Amino acid sequence: MSNMHRIGSGDLGFPLRKLRERKTLGARALRLMFAASILLGATSIPESKPSQATGTPTEAMKTTVSQALRVLQDPDLKKPERTDERVTQLKKIAASRFDYGEMAKRSLGGQWNKLEEREREEFVGLFTEFLTATYVEKIQDYSGEEVKFLNERLEGDHAEVTSIMVGKKTEIPMDYRLMKKGDDWKAYDMVIDGVSLVHNYRGQFTSLLRSSSYEHLVQVLREKIVQYNVKTRSSDTRTSSR
Repeated sequence: MSNMHRIGSGDLGFPLRKLRERKTLGARALRLMFAASILLGATSIPESKPSQATGTPTEAMKTTVSQALRVLQDPDLKKPERTDERVTQLKKIAASRFDYGEMAKRSLGGQWNKLEEREREEFVGLFTEFLTATYVEKIQDYSGEEVKFLNERLEGDHAEVTSIMVGKKTEIPMDYRLMKKGDDWKAYDMVIDGVSLVHNYRGQFTSLLRSSSYEHLVQVLREKIVQYNVKTRSSDTRTSSR
């Protein structure tokens, strides 16, 4: 069991367009893993700095999953009054493993090259906030799923770590795509049951850009962020009142 790590779960969905319904399991798996992307970088030690994993890509992912375990299993951090502290730790550590800038660039596709530097910075900020807002509300949904790491493929400074998420009734393939930056490996995409997170969003964004404009895409992202933040605050209020 040395290569088994528990991971969080949740129900995210894709606000701009539903994932294809070819396989119900695949859609559910992608929602689970997208919510888990922030949970994969958690630490339960207050004021601690994100640990930078060196070595192989698999070791990097195992390190991050182990950090997630500590925060997910910490009973004190589950208390409603410590929700903000828990979320802050998750965001900080997730940012140390996931390259949101690379994810944003790849998700936007060809439109990225048309943007000024100021616009790129704005989009990366919005994309990061959008991702964070969607899965922050799912932090409480950890239910004991496990991840078994299988192997990795290396091509220069790029790598893919393969694994499966093991639940009580299902086993779902999950691949992490990483790139070497300095002495560390940064994740820029996740492939769940054959569906790439980045490609999925690129399809959504491209479709919206074709039918409308970049300005409209930015507006949609802003609106979705507000909606998720309102929903999260409402959920926190209900939890605290219990």
